[in-house]
Amino acid sequence: MLTVTFLVSRVMKFNLLIALLSIAAICPSASAKTYKWVDDHGVTHIEQTIPPEYANKDRKTLNKSGTVVRSEDVLTAEERRAKESEAAKSKAESDAVRDQKRHDKSLISTYSSIDEIELSRQRNIQQLETRIAGIQAKLKITSAKLAGLAADFESRKKAGQKIPGSLYDDLSETQNQLNRLKLDLDKYNAEKQQVDARFEADKVRYRELTGK
Repeated sequence: MLTVTFLVSRVMKFNLLIALLSIAAICPSASAKTYKWVDDHGVTHIEQTIPPEYANKDRKTLNKSGTVVRSEDVLTAEERRAKESEAAKSKAESDAVRDQKRHDKSLISTYSSIDEIELSRQRNIQQLETRIAGIQAKLKITSAKLAGLAADFESRKKAGQKIPGSLYDDLSETQNQLNRLKLDLDKYNAEKQQVDARFEADKVRYRELTGK
């Protein structure tokens, strides 16, 4: 009797499984998505897949009852660029505000008066002026050396003498050294102007923040 009951139970479970599988095969899955989209000819389609060539088109997602549960507006290339540009602009503005707040906080915590800002400006300018003076001294020496080499070159040339390769090398190396020194001088002069302008702006901002 126990064996018959067991067999009947197994048969019932098997039949139930077959029935469930049949229903699943006939009915779409509850999680399956249905899309509504319009092709290039203006024809509206409602399908579970979207052809790749229409993947960049606006579309709507429907539930089982056909109700729109989600709308996806696909941007054109121009609209996407405009949106990215606006986002970048917004981020830049946000970063500028954040950086200004940080700078203001640092300004207030570092200095207690305009005089302190001026002293700091003078120290920084003095350091740069020392570097500039050193470069100017090297420029003077290097220019004199180059002039001597050039005079030697012209003298040998006029005398019809053979110009040694070492003289060509010295001329080239000295000219390159002179060019580098000039670039360094321009860089430090520009940095001096920037430092001066920055501290002047700091003094203006400090007065705005403290009223001093």
